[in-house]
Amino acid sequence: MDAPRLRSAPVDNPTDALLTALAIARGQHGVLTRGQAKGSGLSDSDLRALRRDGTFGHPYEGVYAVRSLFDPSESEGFLRTSVMAAQLALGPRSIAGGETAARLWGMQGLPSWDGRTVHMIVPGPGTKRHRQRVTLHTWEVGPEEVTAADGVIRVTVPGRTLRDVVLHVDRETAVSLIDSALQRGLVREEGLEELALANGQRKGCVRTRPWWDLADGRAESPLESWVRLACADAGLPPTSLQRRFLDGTGRIIAVADLWWEDLQLIGEADGLGPHGLPEVLARDRRRQNALQLSHPGVRIVRFTWQDAMRPGYITAALARAAGREGC
Repeated sequence: MDAPRLRSAPVDNPTDALLTALAIARGQHGVLTRGQAKGSGLSDSDLRALRRDGTFGHPYEGVYAVRSLFDPSESEGFLRTSVMAAQLALGPRSIAGGETAARLWGMQGLPSWDGRTVHMIVPGPGTKRHRQRVTLHTWEVGPEEVTAADGVIRVTVPGRTLRDVVLHVDRETAVSLIDSALQRGLVREEGLEELALANGQRKGCVRTRPWWDLADGRAESPLESWVRLACADAGLPPTSLQRRFLDGTGRIIAVADLWWEDLQLIGEADGLGPHGLPEVLARDRRRQNALQLSHPGVRIVRFTWQDAMRPGYITAALARAAGREGC
């Protein structure tokens, strides 16, 4: 869907028909079908006029987008608008799936959405594969694997979403997504094996089967997941995650992203964002000072996304801390 300009009001003197159409669109993330518009009382000439003056966009044949009802700069809301438009264009069998479903569920670990392409499923053979701004999949999906987000967007349930996405991404991204789904309570740890087995006959199942066993719902960010995997690959998996440290009064003074008991070492995953804010930097310094006072033997290593892109650096830092330069 092209990024439209926003208008302060749909038209200067909205008719009852237009108000009815707008009410329908509000309940569908800013979009409606031609049939819904006509059913509201808008004529073909009305629709042409609304398109000419910019009130309505036309993302797909038979689908209209009310430009005043959504903001393309608001990624989460605009994703829902884009998915809803695609769903209306593709028909009642279409389902948001794959990466798009993962984003709708709030799973963390994928690259930022490009603001255009959505992944949709229309089960069964013969589906038209190419449609502008839509990546179409023909996966068979059971009725128990579909739910309605916001009551209107059809989307695969979290477990099925993970099954689909894991097969099409790299290991680090896959584990980050599973970690995130666990951390958010979207899936349960005891259900992961069943999800992995359900992919047993699909392309990529052998390559991705071990990844499910690497998941840990205690990870609070994709960067933590990436760092943890690099450490495990080097033979230095952390002893625990989200390790709490107390002062002499029993007050929590710090929670470590990663902790190595034998090394008395804290690993911190410092992603872009909050850690760079002055007030957070000051808080981190206070926390580190409190740690040094109450736990003088504890050391801290910090890792960023730049470090995660070169896992050799992470393993070298741990090797130095462990006195194992050969790692």
